[in-house]
Amino acid sequence: MSMVTLADIEQAAHRIGPHIRHGKARRVPGERLWVVPENRQPTGSFKVRGALNAVARLAERGVAHVIAQSSGNHARATAYAASRHGLRVTVVLPDTAPELKVAAARAQGAEVVIVPPALREETCVALADHLGATIVGSDDFDVIAGHGSVGLDLPASGTVLVPVCNGGLLAGVAVAVKAYAPSVRVVGVEPELAADGVASFRAGRRVAWPVEETYRTIADGLRAPSLGALAWRHIHRYVDDMLTVDEETITVAADLLHTSLAERAEPSGAVATAAYLLHRDALPPGPVTAVLSGGNV
Repeated sequence: MSMVTLADIEQAAHRIGPHIRHGKARRVPGERLWVVPENRQPTGSFKVRGALNAVARLAERGVAHVIAQSSGNHARATAYAASRHGLRVTVVLPDTAPELKVAAARAQGAEVVIVPPALREETCVALADHLGATIVGSDDFDVIAGHGSVGLDLPASGTVLVPVCNGGLLAGVAVAVKAYAPSVRVVGVEPELAADGVASFRAGRRVAWPVEETYRTIADGLRAPSLGALAWRHIHRYVDDMLTVDEETITVAADLLHTSLAERAEPSGAVATAAYLLHRDALPPGPVTAVLSGGNV
């Protein structure tokens, strides 16, 4: 499949514009850190950007039923997007998903299927075949393009820190940022207990971690065992570095976002801020932007 371009991202931004919120970045007092509040999106996370773009494109093609699997936020976003376009939607969630995310998907009209974490993907594929539904993958081309619209809303800075699950957000943001400002460093962030993406970046090839290892982190939205194939191609080309953060610093970062900015951050959403706290002395001089990717906690 071809790579996502800036034009794809700009078209996605135009397509989803009426349905999303464009929150201004906020500076953490006393720090050179700016936070982009994607937790304020209609579904509580950036995932709605990619889902809206992908589902809109599928609806244009006459698709009537979509299906998605995720730890929670992508499923909720897909359900939200499907409800906006009058499509039937089924989502597959792990039995470890927070009840908040399960209930939110059901509230958007989704048929919810709960399975053990390791069976999410194969169950989704089997159900898609059985139901005649079209899968909305969390690193599909149109999803990455939608996520890339985050990169159009960033303030001027020298470094951008982006949370990483399967890599769709990092891939899209990197394309947008490098198109507008090639000198800006784009850095992916993962929990050290689910650092398959960092391992891939260091090895120069996709590396998978066992599900039982990635599920140790409190960042439930970042537990994917490997980067998506298409996301990896963009990350390998455009991303400058990847960092890890420990569990304690994730919690400290979430508390900081709440006390200093009154922003609600789920652990997954706080990892970029955690990277700033843990690695700020090693980051290049100048402003740093962290994507607060979600607040469903």
